[in-house]
Amino acid sequence: MQRGNQTSVSHFILVGLHHPPKLGVPLFLAFLVIYVLTVSGNGIIILTVLVDARLHRPMYWFLCHLSFLDMTISCAIVPKMLAGFLLDSRIISFGGCVIQLFSFHFLGCTECFLYTLMAYDRFLAICKPLHYSTIMTRSVCNYLALGTWMGGAIHSLFQTSFIFRLPFCGPNRVDYFFCDIPAMLRLVCADTTINELVTFIDIGFLALTCFGLILTSYGYIVAAILQIRSADGRRNAFSTCAAHLTVVVVYYVPCTFIYLRPGSQEPLDGVVAVFYTVITPLLNPIIYTLRNKEMKAALWRLGGRKDTQPQ
Repeated sequence: MQRGNQTSVSHFILVGLHHPPKLGVPLFLAFLVIYVLTVSGNGIIILTVLVDARLHRPMYWFLCHLSFLDMTISCAIVPKMLAGFLLDSRIISFGGCVIQLFSFHFLGCTECFLYTLMAYDRFLAICKPLHYSTIMTRSVCNYLALGTWMGGAIHSLFQTSFIFRLPFCGPNRVDYFFCDIPAMLRLVCADTTINELVTFIDIGFLALTCFGLILTSYGYIVAAILQIRSADGRRNAFSTCAAHLTVVVVYYVPCTFIYLRPGSQEPLDGVVAVFYTVITPLLNPIIYTLRNKEMKAALWRLGGRKDTQPQ
């Protein structure tokens, strides 16, 4: 068996989603529509926050980061998938596979940290309103956001280097629609027990810690909201927090299903992966705009209807 950093594999073949050949064009069109809506929807959110001075607050700056992450995650995965549907172009170079895996985990881990940061922001805004403006200043927001990106980069660099230090000497067919850790480990011609264990512990610890912090924040938030005497105040607070909790659940449940089951090769894995790589980036802007009155009003103003409030 070949050892060390030497490899005879110069490229990989992405098998993609299993489907009858006659469904290639319909699937291409469906995913193309989703891709266009994802990029445009998240782009509109970023534009709205940037041009509307009323949204120049920490919550919406973090939402800009989330929208940008959703756009880039989609751009890292979907174009290659589309090429596979229509052109049957399933080959990806070894270096391209490394870049795709690094990019996906860099962006995904950053998003995980960002969800935690957004929960902390809501905790401060609702539980410590008198101190919020002095704690969550513009510079603090920028440093916290930068920290999420740096944390994601470090985590992804560790995971990527830990996998591609292993020998790949054939086969080179990736039974997945993009280069991801579980699929790549199945192609390694060496014992991957340590890698599977490290991936389970690393991603599991990261996900559970962030999710635990989010739940803790919202435990305090719910207790504070229940003490608000105004029915409108409680409704507005719950509406804002419900949007964030919804996207958190949509993000964490599929990730837990994929990464916390070492060695899984179930066909359902691909379907779940499509959900959190393709569907979730589309759902986030929809959820935030439908459940956030300020965002809906800002979108209305961006469209030129300044005096009309959406119901």
